Amino acid sequence: MIGVRMKPIRLALLTFLAAASMTKTEACTRALFTGADSVVITGRSMDWMEDLHSDLWAFPRGMTRNGAAGPQSINWTSKYGSLIVSGYNAGSADGMNEKGLVANMLYLAESDYGKPNGNKPFMSISIWAQYVLDNFATVAEAVNTLKEEPFQIISPILPNGYPAQMHLSISDSDGDSAIFEYINGNLVIHHGKQFNVQTNSPTYDQQLALNTYWQSIGGLVFLPGTNRSADRFARASFLIDAIPKESAPAYIQAVPNETFTNQAVASVLGVIRSVSVPLGITTPGQPNIASTIWRTVSNQKDKIYFYDSSTSPNVFWVPLSDLNLKKGAPVKKLSLTGGKIYSGNAAVNFEEAKPFAFLPADPTKVK
Repeated sequence: MIGVRMKPIRLALLTFLAAASMTKTEACTRALFTGADSVVITGRSMDWMEDLHSDLWAFPRGMTRNGAAGPQSINWTSKYGSLIVSGYNAGSADGMNEKGLVANMLYLAESDYGKPNGNKPFMSISIWAQYVLDNFATVAEAVNTLKEEPFQIISPILPNGYPAQMHLSISDSDGDSAIFEYINGNLVIHHGKQFNVQTNSPTYDQQLALNTYWQSIGGLVFLPGTNRSADRFARASFLIDAIPKESAPAYIQAVPNETFTNQAVASVLGVIRSVSVPLGITTPGQPNIASTIWRTVSNQKDKIYFYDSSTSPNVFWVPLSDLNLKKGAPVKKLSLTGGKIYSGNAAVNFEEAKPFAFLPADPTKVK
């Protein structure tokens, strides 16, 4: 119960918390774990109000790319092969490249990429994550390039009619991390290993402020439990930091020959599941707060990508070493639609396919 003598600063903070919890957001969560033996693992949930028609795609090195934003689009050739999850087969929503760099796209309603001014090449946001996976081996490399803003993001309308308003998180095999947001037309970068959790609204600086409040209370005392972005941020932050940094405690009977890496992968998946939103749960009057439809976990030490669907009882994985990502190799696809179920190592199930076209953006239609 809030007493009438509460200090104004605390009352203001609670007012801010309440206002932030009412912000309309897409409910994705990303968390980064680092532990002993150079173990680095990034997990995320994808929450959406409908089927994203996602598939897994293996893209080899040497692919010629275009920014999908008209004649002034940026162009490049991919330096690294990657494994990605598509959204609507029109964009890269999540993925890892052969150097262990991971990119995660999450919704941010406050995103504002500014008005096109014609002074820079353009890029559709549908290919933003792919650009990073194609070109960089580490977070530091990506930050050093992207902070110079070599292109301007153009945001198209998604197939479901929503604006494509995203922010991007990346992490590498050394545990480095960065969050990229465009706020009021300006690029804001949060770079450092301490930025290991990301959800959605409000903007990242405000998320950090909110989480500082919950840290002062302590996760064993109270954690906020709704599906709101700020609440999931607090829970994920506490839980990812609670994972053991080395092998299981003595009171846990580990399976013989199991590794700490496998234990950590299972723990990170457990955290992401714990902050997921069960299918069928919606927020009245706010249909864009949605259920979790899939989860991924990237083992960046061993370059193994795990996929966990909310409609399948099986988790499967794909070692990037089992894919041919050399220049000139064919693009391959693992179809996830139509009720197909995989288990164990699914690399053998990839089939050659024509790459999808990234969702185009028209700079002349940006308001």
